[in-house]
Amino acid sequence: MTDLMNLIQERRSIRKYEDRPLSDPILQQLLDAVRWSPSWTNCQCWEVIVVKDAAAKEKLQATLPPKGNPAINAMVQAPVVLVMCAKAKVSGYYKDVASTKFGDWMMYDLGLATQNLCLTAHSLGLGTVVVGLFDHDKAAQAMKVPDGYELVTMIPVGYPAKVGSAPPRKETAAFTHYEKW
Repeated sequence: MTDLMNLIQERRSIRKYEDRPLSDPILQQLLDAVRWSPSWTNCQCWEVIVVKDAAAKEKLQATLPPKGNPAINAMVQAPVVLVMCAKAKVSGYYKDVASTKFGDWMMYDLGLATQNLCLTAHSLGLGTVVVGLFDHDKAAQAMKVPDGYELVTMIPVGYPAKVGSAPPRKETAAFTHYEKW
């Protein structure tokens, strides 16, 4: 458990990468981490687009606002961008009806898959940053995501050129409640 806690505590959002490609076996390990992620009723609603082509990464970069997203350069600097998509209206649904107050659970399932991916990447000496501030529809169009699916996040992956220190964290007592709020 100590190794897992170390990975969790040491993982950082990486926005600067070495000019070094990822091998296919390493990439496969990252995709396997997604494959083994938990999901609502094991629906495995995720789809991953592996983007290595420079022109395609530039199209994705163009979907980020020109100011306000510190990951803008990472989109083209990283050797690979993993585009995380999900099938809509599957996770959290029973007989085509949302089963809970929160409706579609694809975001939750994709969050689990993303965390598996990022921790696995860190364990392999890689860096990642989860990119969420961008024009989702424009990015989906660039990646030719079909109807019925949503492009949720983009994750540049590569060997870190720079690793920052941990930001301050709340103490557990600040967010933990026992028996009631």
